[in-house]
Amino acid sequence: MTFVDPGGLRVGLLMDSLILPAWAYEMLVTVQQSAYAKVQLIVLNDAFAPSKRRLFSKVVHNWHNILYLAYSKLDDRMFARGPDAFEPRNAADLLHDIPVMRVKPKRSKYCDWLQDDDVEKISKYQIDVLVRLGFRILRGRILQAARYGVWSYHHGDNVVNRGGPPGFWEVLEGHAVTGSILQILSDDLDNGTVLCRSFSATDQLSVRRSQSNSYWKSVSFLPRKLQELQVLGGAEFFRHVNSRNHLTFYSHRLYVAPKNKESVALLGKHLVRYGTRKVRNALFGDQWILLFAMHDGLSSSLWRFKRIVPPRDRFWADPHVVYRDGRYHIFIEEFLHGRRKGHIAVIEMDETGSYSKPQTVLERPYHLSYPFVFEWNGDYYMIPETSANNTVEVYKCVEFPTRWVFCTTLMENVTAVDATPFFDGQKWWLFMNIRERQGASILDELFLFSADTPLSAHWTAHAGNPVVSDVRRARPAGRIFEYRGQFYRPSQDSSRGYGYAVKINRLVTLSETEYREEEVSSLEPDWADDIRGVHTLSHAQRLTVVDARLRRFVYPLRGRGDPVAAL
Repeated sequence: MTFVDPGGLRVGLLMDSLILPAWAYEMLVTVQQSAYAKVQLIVLNDAFAPSKRRLFSKVVHNWHNILYLAYSKLDDRMFARGPDAFEPRNAADLLHDIPVMRVKPKRSKYCDWLQDDDVEKISKYQIDVLVRLGFRILRGRILQAARYGVWSYHHGDNVVNRGGPPGFWEVLEGHAVTGSILQILSDDLDNGTVLCRSFSATDQLSVRRSQSNSYWKSVSFLPRKLQELQVLGGAEFFRHVNSRNHLTFYSHRLYVAPKNKESVALLGKHLVRYGTRKVRNALFGDQWILLFAMHDGLSSSLWRFKRIVPPRDRFWADPHVVYRDGRYHIFIEEFLHGRRKGHIAVIEMDETGSYSKPQTVLERPYHLSYPFVFEWNGDYYMIPETSANNTVEVYKCVEFPTRWVFCTTLMENVTAVDATPFFDGQKWWLFMNIRERQGASILDELFLFSADTPLSAHWTAHAGNPVVSDVRRARPAGRIFEYRGQFYRPSQDSSRGYGYAVKINRLVTLSETEYREEEVSSLEPDWADDIRGVHTLSHAQRLTVVDARLRRFVYPLRGRGDPVAAL
């Protein structure tokens, strides 16, 4: 293992102003507080000048895009959410002792070229990475002025849409997911070397909300990659990067802000979608139910499954099955709408499929869900989701299956969901989704840890964390299982709404330095007209259980709250 510089990477910033949006400010705070990199130079754009036009002048100047601008303002007012990723922050104090170089680039309609003399001056600082937080499309020698290039965010999937505005077209065109990347700039717009790529669910109603999640999540991209570069060294770092970059042709148009004529069509369709959703939500509600099948081996035909439907005042979800003494014990989250908090219950079932009413087995002052039960050294343990307490907790069974007592805390001060342990025969692994920043989604990023025992208080983070950054297959959806000598990880696909489908991923590589999985199948809610989602799979002996989101008329469910938000 080699290091680039024991003193940390030398970072330069290309900025229009020291006033930054909150997401970029927080990113720089993380870098400046780190041991792996420090900002050594600020390059300020002297050609940048905030608009001082009066309202009438702004309207005249932007007349061709006025409907787009009006929609953006309306969206901000209607769907504002906190924390605001775009709140202006002054970075003067954070960067007060950093040398500042002012440059005035040559400008075309869309691009900026820095003067050769300015590039020479920048090069003398021996910067490892230049980070673009300003300027327009950069061209020319500045792209080679730093040892490892100019790194820049593109809040969009550069395979699907290049240009901008960020996050707008995904919402208005109804894309299921919105991409975001960190790339090394090249002369080909948005076609640089991709350092990391992530996907979030597109908010189908609001550009602002969709952007907010994407930008807050991307705060971690730059710090992660700088740390990786510092630890691995340039050669090994780019070996990893190049192995994930392949020849890509872009066959879509270059996206720009829509003109008024295009806006009329786009906003008209968007308004219809908005109205349709409001009417549908007024008439129908969703309830999580259980489905099961008895079969020799894993049951895979969902249309054969039988339903277990709870009373209308609650839902049952997150089934985890344990087979013991000839009976099946289905541990579930039971959520009562009137209490707005989940607890853990168990349903007992025999080989004929006859089952008992749920019995409460674990309740805490905070919300509980996803009761992962496992056996170790002759005892049963449970890791329920306790993200409402910012912990990952373990409970030990003292009287199976109904009495559980607190055992230990695996992690604290962490917003983590659906912790899923797995023993590979040599070491214990812990899969879980983590939200590192308020404002970002908990659905998008899978983190992996390892330890010698499942009760360890010292879990080692995987070198590639997050090992998955994609809302379509990140979040765990049940126990990792073996089938014909291969291991498979069920995961949630929430790209079309929370708990839309389950993806089945084969584990290809699992080590302390590498992780790779490949999707081999999926469970989608297509077998019945009233089923709208499925998000947990569990199997033991002859019993396979899933949960499903059942669409029902809303009138009998009034006062239920929003069950999806509580999961």
